Amino acid sequence: MATSNVKLLGRNGCPFVNRVQMALSLKSIDHEFIEEDPFKKSELLLKSNPVSKKVPVLFHAEKPICESLLIVQYIDEAWPNSPSILPSDPYECAIARFWAAYIDEKWFPLTAEYRKAEGEEAKAAARDKVVEGTLLLEEAFISCSKAKSFFGGDSIGYLDIVLGSLLGWLKAEENLTSTKIFDENKIPQLVAWTERFCANKAVKDFIPESEKLAEGFKKFEKLKAALNSN
Repeated sequence: MATSNVKLLGRNGCPFVNRVQMALSLKSIDHEFIEEDPFKKSELLLKSNPVSKKVPVLFHAEKPICESLLIVQYIDEAWPNSPSILPSDPYECAIARFWAAYIDEKWFPLTAEYRKAEGEEAKAAARDKVVEGTLLLEEAFISCSKAKSFFGGDSIGYLDIVLGSLLGWLKAEENLTSTKIFDENKIPQLVAWTERFCANKAVKDFIPESEKLAEGFKKFEKLKAALNSN
């Protein structure tokens, strides 16, 4: 669907921007991508998202929509053409939103906690939390997918986008910590899902290469340390 009045303010490699790109791609919505400087917040960003001052921001007919989860929901409602992203059943939709909030607010931050943990005891405790949360996501996939290929059933849906947009960073975290977050021995269904998701032509171009992310993160940490030491 060709759309000339859609713009996305974002940053390459940001998983929350990537999920909006995935939703736009699934709906075949043409849009202009506006690159945001990661080190200097633009006037456009400050004006369009004065609360959190973060990307992504979607502009539809010059009106800004902020926060990635809300943007994906908006895209599904504003362009009701197939494929649908959110489940049509109210209960299933509520469950999908519940798990999306869990991923963003609880589980994904645990991976950063593990990377930052210092000392064997702290690392072990953080690792246990990540494993526990990942097992819950395995159960969520089994329940939501109903023995089909994706959280959304036969095709990619809301939860697929939410978790799938984080896969590049999760693999980068594995590289940085030398720890397997998605262990096929513990979560075989979810590991098989990652392979199907990453191979899907509508979303695969928006999953950053984990090696480049890990290398970029190391350079950023060195730069930050140098600035802090001055």
